[in-house]
Amino acid sequence: MILVTGGTGMVGREVVRALPAGLRVRVMARDPAKALGVFPGVEVVAGDYGDRSSLARALEGMCAAFLVTTRVDGDDDARFVSAARAAGVGRVVKLSAAAVLDSGADDLITRRQRANEDLLRGCGLQWTLLRPRAFMSNCLSWAGSVRRERTVRALYGTSPNACVDPRDIAEVAVRALTEEGHAGRAYTLTGPRALTAADQTRELGRLLGTPLRFEELAPDEARAALSGRWPPPVAEALLASAERQKAGAKARVEDTVEMVTGRPARSFRRWAQDHIEAFTAAPDESGTRQGTV
Repeated sequence: MILVTGGTGMVGREVVRALPAGLRVRVMARDPAKALGVFPGVEVVAGDYGDRSSLARALEGMCAAFLVTTRVDGDDDARFVSAARAAGVGRVVKLSAAAVLDSGADDLITRRQRANEDLLRGCGLQWTLLRPRAFMSNCLSWAGSVRRERTVRALYGTSPNACVDPRDIAEVAVRALTEEGHAGRAYTLTGPRALTAADQTRELGRLLGTPLRFEELAPDEARAALSGRWPPPVAEALLASAERQKAGAKARVEDTVEMVTGRPARSFRRWAQDHIEAFTAAPDESGTRQGTV
């Protein structure tokens, strides 16, 4: 039996979909109704990292767990690991980030990820760390401006990132959850080539059959946009991450996806083809159907 946390998130939902048929799976969610809407027929339990009793219920009878935490403060990972030990869970696969290996990365988010990795390594359970670069699905944040204005806006649009398809992260996670030989391993996961936001914009335009315009955001514009979505410390961490990308820290490509799964990592073109409906016009914008993901 496998517990998946973050089951309605970009990677967690792909983990649930990729797990072998016939394997008992349980999804822990703060909002079980939302998770049931995504995975009808899958066992869903209410759980919150701050509620020890809910963690105990979610972990009861589990042999392995996929762990996703997003808060940059608090002790969510420590609470989960403690509950997992108490429940007799044998294996935890943790979603971390490739930035932990960047010597120049000292932002709030990366420091927290490093601390969580240290916690896993010393927890006494079998552990595997997944360290992806940026998700290709981050481009979905452009969908509204693409539909309305045929425009993409981003900071440092000519800086490369070896972004990865969340489905590839999930498939590596499934191998680590269900196979032997992955305990004590840390996997850096990238796509097959480094791309810039301008590259991605051109690829989306080719697939849509219409040229898209790329507009470079100034740092102050990016800060204002990020501050509207995130607390100031998180926004500053994301800006620091963008600076490291500009300096070339995120361009390295790894073959880990192929090494673990036996097939090459998916390209951005493949990801975009499979999600192109998200970038097509919605009814309230031009009378055509709403794009879905």
